[in-house]
Amino acid sequence: MAAVFPANQVIVVGGGLAGMSAANTVVELGGRSLLLDKSSFCGGNSTKATSGINGAGTKTQKTKSIPDNAEIFIADTLKGGAKKPELAKVLCANSAADVDWLVDKFDLDLSLVARLGGHSQPRTHRGKERFPGMTITYALIQMLEKVAEKTNRARIITKAEVFKLVQSGRSVVGCEYRKAGKVVKEFGPMVLASGGFGADFGSDSLLATYRPDLLHLPTTNGEHCTGDAIKMGEAIGAATIDLEWVQVHPTGLVKPDDPDAKVKFLAAEALRGVGGLVLDANGQRFCNELGRRDYVTGEMWKNKPPFRLCLNRAAADEIIWHAKHYTGRGVMKFYPSGEDLAKDMGIPLQTLVDTHQKHFEAAKKQEKDPDGGNFPAYPSGKTWDEPSGKTGSGKKFFHNIIDGSKVATEPFYVAIITPVIHYCMGGLECTVDAECIDKSGKAIPGLYVAGEAAGGIHGNNRLGGNSLLDCVVFGRVAGKAACKFTFGKDEKFKPCPVPSELKELTK
Repeated sequence: MAAVFPANQVIVVGGGLAGMSAANTVVELGGRSLLLDKSSFCGGNSTKATSGINGAGTKTQKTKSIPDNAEIFIADTLKGGAKKPELAKVLCANSAADVDWLVDKFDLDLSLVARLGGHSQPRTHRGKERFPGMTITYALIQMLEKVAEKTNRARIITKAEVFKLVQSGRSVVGCEYRKAGKVVKEFGPMVLASGGFGADFGSDSLLATYRPDLLHLPTTNGEHCTGDAIKMGEAIGAATIDLEWVQVHPTGLVKPDDPDAKVKFLAAEALRGVGGLVLDANGQRFCNELGRRDYVTGEMWKNKPPFRLCLNRAAADEIIWHAKHYTGRGVMKFYPSGEDLAKDMGIPLQTLVDTHQKHFEAAKKQEKDPDGGNFPAYPSGKTWDEPSGKTGSGKKFFHNIIDGSKVATEPFYVAIITPVIHYCMGGLECTVDAECIDKSGKAIPGLYVAGEAAGGIHGNNRLGGNSLLDCVVFGRVAGKAACKFTFGKDEKFKPCPVPSELKELTK
């Protein structure tokens, strides 16, 4: 194919983590990449990801003696909602190597791990400071920018809105984009990584078509998330999958002085992972805080708002950068004591005391007799925790618990939370090599997809920490597949020598 059209580059659409993973991988393999982003700067939604990136069998886990592996991770991902075992296997089996790639090649700190909802092992990696999505994505952006500055192996063009795929027969051979009022054509195989449609609110939008019931909800998505890749793919006959599966995240952060804002900050799932409790308007727990996102959201619909996410001192200390950041943004509040919190909630202090005491006692019973509880637990087994157990998805992992006697004087970080449109599980259907397929199931030559634009990887519910992983794993898979397609047999058309290290190209 490379001899048929001038394919001396791989074109990547979207400058978030999936696109940056693809573009850096292309350069790493000796290819040339052109990255196009319609925004004025790169980063996308990836920079907003707050909990971390999953990896099973990573170097970080091994130093902490965490007994995790790809098989355990695959089982959790399938139980969590994924429906295609072959795609789940790619995601999970590549996770350790790709997390280690980030650490080794981009000098990233991913030395902390947490257990998020739906995971049977602590495997969600983050660094000691800042949001991991921001830290990881910016490291990859900076690498590609330096390569583009020092060599001819990479180009980055912003404010470039790709609107059409160019074909030769069935093959995709390039694209057209608008910039500064002009239409420009570029040629090469395409990696579509421009995100989902979580901010596509128009009357003829993908949300209106597939989930009109969600149009009233706020979103965590930037205004660029309008499903461009999906629409361009559909225009040339690419198959889509699971477009009706839109994840509503339970913990969008409500700013008290702007409660009706359409775009909301997201509370990191790690806030619950470190021990945050979710309370209803009456100060009662009503769910397993570490359950699947769709489950926690579903339980919120059944109970009385406003809902609060409450972190005691030990929980907040474990994730203090996040807590202070949210407090500075005005979406979280520090209370010097439980007494102050109860007063602000308009409930008796004793209610908060009793809620924490029951949680504490359930945790102690679980520790002493993990299989003797009265209620079914998630993902399996039994629990002693009644509020979550009654929902059929009981809590079995407890962290940073405090007994009721400490509540009155215990400091808390607390946020008001509400369900928000967060992530589109659906998108362009793809193979294990990130190739887009047509409606007959055949791969479309020269067209690849990665990140939230891809569908079928997460099924009807994505586990926390799997989105950044999906971006890196399938971004790299797409980058490798596009290079293989471009280089031709025996890598005859490889445009550049393979660098010993990406860093070498930046000097």
